[in-house]
Amino acid sequence: MLRGYLAGVKLIREYPLLALVGQDLPGAVKALPIEAASLPSTAPSSAQVEETLRFSLAGVQLKFSAIQNRGKKGGLTIPANGMGGDWIIKLPSVRHPDGPENEFAAMNLARMVGINVPDIDLLPLDAIAGLPAGIGRYGTSAYAIRRFDRNEAGAVHIEDFAQVFNVFPADKYENASYRHILSVLAIETDEASVVEFIRRLTYCVLIGNGDMHLKNWSLIYPDGRRPSLAPAYDLLSTVGYIPEDDAALKFHRSRAWDSFTHEELTVMADRARLPARLIMDTVRETVERFDAAWAQEKRHLTFSGEVVTAIDRHRAKLAA
Repeated sequence: MLRGYLAGVKLIREYPLLALVGQDLPGAVKALPIEAASLPSTAPSSAQVEETLRFSLAGVQLKFSAIQNRGKKGGLTIPANGMGGDWIIKLPSVRHPDGPENEFAAMNLARMVGINVPDIDLLPLDAIAGLPAGIGRYGTSAYAIRRFDRNEAGAVHIEDFAQVFNVFPADKYENASYRHILSVLAIETDEASVVEFIRRLTYCVLIGNGDMHLKNWSLIYPDGRRPSLAPAYDLLSTVGYIPEDDAALKFHRSRAWDSFTHEELTVMADRARLPARLIMDTVRETVERFDAAWAQEKRHLTFSGEVVTAIDRHRAKLAA
C-alpha cells in the first residue's frame, strides 16, 4: 500500500512501479524501462491517502525516502514519487506510537557502545513536508536516518543478507543463522567487520532486539568490489512490546536469549574459522560499555518508561 501511495500504481503492476522508482532503489542498482512508455501520474489521490492510513492502522510502520531541505527552516520533504531521497523517514504507527523514539534511543545508545551508526534525527511531524494527511493522530515524532548507500559521488551498492543467502523477504527469519552471517563476514570482509558484527549482535541481545532478521544486516561495497559490514540500522528494543520475544535468527542452535553463551560463541567462532578470543573479547568489551552507558544514560534517552523497565528486566536475566 505504501508503494501504491508513492507511485500511484497498483501493486500488481510491478513494471510501471519499477519504471517510476527504479532509478532510486537501495544501493547502486537501477531498473530502467527498455523503451519510453506512458506512466501513471505520481500524485496520490485521496483514496490512496486513506488506504495508506489504513495500512498504518494495521500496525505497520510507514517508511519514506526524504530530501533534506536547505532553507532556513530546515526539515525534510517527502517527494511525491519517492525519488532522490538521502534520508529515510519512519513514522509512528497505531500499534507502537513510540516506535520513532524507541529506535532513536536505541541507535544513540548503540553509538555510545561503539557501534557504527549513521547520522540520525528525531523530528516533529510538522518539520516534514509531504506526509499523508492525518498521520499525526498516531504520534508526534518521526525517526530519520541518513542513507549510507548515497554519498557525494552518487549511489553506493549494498546487499542485505537475505540477498546474500538468496532468501525471499517473506523468509527473512528463516534459512540462515547469525553463525552463517559471521561465516560470510569471515570469508569476504575484514576483522573490523567481524568485530562490528559481534559488537552489534551482543548489543541487540542486551537490549532485547528480536527483529534483527536477514534484511537488517547488509554488506556495503564502498569501492564497488570489496564488501564490509554496512552501518547499523533498524536497531530497537522489541522486548518492551513483546516480553516473550526471542532473537530473530538462531545464534547457532537456538534463538533463546540465554543461549548466547560462551559455549555458543565458541562454536560460532570455530565454524567461521575465527579465533574464539577475538569474539569473546569483543563480547566482554561490549557488555562493559553497555552496562556503563545504560546506567548513566537510560533516563536521558527517548525510550519510554515501559521500555526502560523491560530492558532492565531483560538484562537481569542474561548471563553477565
